[in-house]
Amino acid sequence: MASHFLLLALLAMAASLAMATDPTQLQDFCVADITSNVFVNGFVCKNPNLVTENDFFFPGLNHPRNTANQLGVNVTAVSVTNLPGLNTLGISIARIDFAPYGLNPPHTHPRATEILVVLEGTLSVGFVTSNPDNKLFAKVLYKGDVFVFPQGLIHFQFNAGHESAVALSGLSSQNPGVITIANSVFGSKPPISDEILAKAFQLDKKTVDLLQAKFWMNN
Repeated sequence: MASHFLLLALLAMAASLAMATDPTQLQDFCVADITSNVFVNGFVCKNPNLVTENDFFFPGLNHPRNTANQLGVNVTAVSVTNLPGLNTLGISIARIDFAPYGLNPPHTHPRATEILVVLEGTLSVGFVTSNPDNKLFAKVLYKGDVFVFPQGLIHFQFNAGHESAVALSGLSSQNPGVITIANSVFGSKPPISDEILAKAFQLDKKTVDLLQAKFWMNN
């Protein structure tokens, strides 16, 4: 039953992401040559004569992931870097496993809109609009529910239940990118000046230094 639900979710996401944000391909496929030293906006095409069915294949997304970490979450991303056949197709996918009270912390995808379907459990999700409104749109999702996060907006997912939760995420880019807000701000290398962060977040420098030490280690 779970496998049938996973298949239906995949098909729904594929249909919903037909209008992609990445450039449209001009040929049947352009399998990414990950080993190429040529730099372009995306990846150089692999010689079509060397392409095999494995270039379009990624196994095991049905298997639970380990969530024994500080946040209680594990994101298994399937993008062009581990599924080369996605190159130029403007789509990717991710499995997100949540421990009880696990959190996928506030983050953005600079190159993609995200659509999420809950496969198991209960998730509290939301996103925040841009300045000046900064309006929060939040919802509690149950098995089979779908929610969309517009491209570039800060969003989050939290397992509000006592049991583990699983979600499947579709993204409108072969390489959507992710910016985790706390890690980027307090864990940048080299660090942003604590004077700047103290003023930006209305904190004292000691608190900023503690946060930077914490997120520097995480990064």
